Amino acid sequence: GTSEEVAPPLQQNFMIPKKEINMVSDMAKWKRSQAYADYMGFILTLNEGVRGKKLTCEYKVSEPIEKLVALLNTLDRWIDETPPVDQPSRFGNKAFRTWYAKLDQEAEKLVATVIPKHLADAAPEVAVYLKESVGNSTRIDYGTGHEAAFAAFLCCLCKIGVLRVDDQMAIVFKVFNRYLEVMRKLQKTYRMEPAGSQGVWGLDDFQFLPFIWGSSQLIDHPNLEPRHFVDEKVVNENHKDFMFLECILFITEMKTGPFAEHSNQLWNISAVPSWSKVNQGLIRMYKAECLEKFPVIQHFKFGSLLPIQPVMS
Repeated sequence: GTSEEVAPPLQQNFMIPKKEINMVSDMAKWKRSQAYADYMGFILTLNEGVRGKKLTCEYKVSEPIEKLVALLNTLDRWIDETPPVDQPSRFGNKAFRTWYAKLDQEAEKLVATVIPKHLADAAPEVAVYLKESVGNSTRIDYGTGHEAAFAAFLCCLCKIGVLRVDDQMAIVFKVFNRYLEVMRKLQKTYRMEPAGSQGVWGLDDFQFLPFIWGSSQLIDHPNLEPRHFVDEKVVNENHKDFMFLECILFITEMKTGPFAEHSNQLWNISAVPSWSKVNQGLIRMYKAECLEKFPVIQHFKFGSLLPIQPVMS
């Protein structure tokens, strides 16, 4: 009976994830898929996990979390080692391709540092999501589809048991937050284009999830209301505690002109009476504007951990 305790929890045939959504009519397959159910379940579980909590609060940090942060620190260091090149066009610096080629080459090794030896076979599958999460090296752009790939990467690590239920807060506050810092640095350094941006009608050029989880953090806050996030002073004083305000700070650093003009959707959200209403509205918007949009989901990849097969009832 003892051998079973040592055996890996998953007797699974891992596979290299691939594209399955090739036409608009394939979108129905995605919405019925096990992948969609697991992905959305993961997003909502983390949404509950960070509810009412500050980034600076106390939470458990496990060894896999530390290793994921180290992995992201490596990506950050590579940016420093790959400065932008001189080129005529202002946007889409070609040095990003050099940086990306390094990740492409090293991704499996990086993932292998995070997962235990007995799950080594999962590394090639999980690494695909990491590579997809940093932007497109041909177009030198980044958007919510890439962000979704990073969430999928973390979801896969949960499914193989590397990350546990009690890692929830650290997944968002330590790992995802570090990922955001690295992505902002990529966006700034290589002047990346927003992928599939809806311009002024989109929530944000690059991210969506930190607005969802960030609004959950602010639910039932004693004095910060949605109307306050357009106040520069409030943002400057509280951004280190709340992901939502950190996003607002980044937008105001990157964009000029009146907030209501460059970020109209967010301006509208500031009129919503409560953070729980903001949170519910953003979840609905995320499904409609990101997960149910063909241009975003056509790039999503499906494997053994996030399968295209319909949900088992």
